[in-house]
Amino acid sequence: MRPPGSKSATIRALAAGALASGRSHLYGALRAEDSDAMLRVVRGYGIDVDDSADPWAVDGRGGHLITPTGSLDLGESGLTARIAIVLAVFAEGPTEFTGRGRLNERPMQPLIDSLHEQGVDIRSEDGHLPITVAGQGGLWGGRMRVDCSKSSQYATALLIAAPCATEQTSVRLEGLAGSSRYIDMTVDLMEAFGARVSPNITGFDAANDGYRPTDYVIEPDVSAAVYPMVAAAITGGKVLVEGLHFSTAQPDIKVAYCLAEMGCEIEDVESGLLVSGPEHGLRAIHVDMSDAPDGSLGLATACLFAEGESRIDGLHSLQYKESDRLRTITRELRALGGDVTVDGQNLVVRRSDPVGASVDSHGDHRIAMAAALVGLKVDGVVVTGADAVAKTWPEYWEMLEMLTD
Repeated sequence: MRPPGSKSATIRALAAGALASGRSHLYGALRAEDSDAMLRVVRGYGIDVDDSADPWAVDGRGGHLITPTGSLDLGESGLTARIAIVLAVFAEGPTEFTGRGRLNERPMQPLIDSLHEQGVDIRSEDGHLPITVAGQGGLWGGRMRVDCSKSSQYATALLIAAPCATEQTSVRLEGLAGSSRYIDMTVDLMEAFGARVSPNITGFDAANDGYRPTDYVIEPDVSAAVYPMVAAAITGGKVLVEGLHFSTAQPDIKVAYCLAEMGCEIEDVESGLLVSGPEHGLRAIHVDMSDAPDGSLGLATACLFAEGESRIDGLHSLQYKESDRLRTITRELRALGGDVTVDGQNLVVRRSDPVGASVDSHGDHRIAMAAALVGLKVDGVVVTGADAVAKTWPEYWEMLEMLTD
């Protein structure tokens, strides 16, 4: 099976393509609610995007964005929200942003603080959506700093804008604790679109040369690929994840290494990663997932079926996601008979004998995906709020059905 295109890459590439001067093509882009939110944003800024077929064609405006005629609906996409708020500075006039669900509770204040230091006028509800940004026709740049203790997405948003700033920009990253590989992914994509970015002792320097139009190939989403890989691991089956290789820069590839340590055989073959679950069961694992926190949810499901006590550390950032994922995954796996506890910002999972039960997605696509995997081992697992998967993988349930045929 082939997972959908990377959500992280699709949203970043739409932003870079919008800021480039000319037409870019995005191959393998994700079609889901989160990417639809970013499409609304760039179109709202006057960018023409033809997404009727693969590849998508994005006609960038070289950093000269128009002011939207109405408010921009960010859906429930945190990454889209952070990037969109910074892009608003390149328009001349106010842009109002609204969100849905838990997005209205997710913190934006660190990004607001960084833009305030650039002289940008921003009105918000205590650092949350709705937010209105008074665009000033460009970003000054120069020395910038951002608090990344709650999310690396603030740094991603500022870095993506930096090549189109008036001055060469140095972005200082403060309080970054994990998720640094997502910033590496941002820098890789920026360079693919012609930006000149270099690391320094506190963050990154970006030249103000702008972006060039690019034909960009979007890999399958590794965060999505976690779930079929875990399916093979817990059932002793085999899954070939097409288009995915260990060479990817996407952080959640760490789950593949974890599954190998737990006893799976994982081969990087020409067409993708071939994952074979162990014949005699999984082994427990102790791992720090601070650099790939989203992948920890599927990994926690695998740990239910691993002999011994597993520990997944470094999950402080999960509380700021679509749900408080650390507490939510604990609650729902317990509902299925799992022996799961929270130790500070860490998860402890012991070998369990799960049972069929009803679990709630809490509107969180990753919770729905992870909990549903238990249903491959026991009967009677029911996921309420199952449509949450449309956020990043609308065909998720069809994928699971295919794996069980």
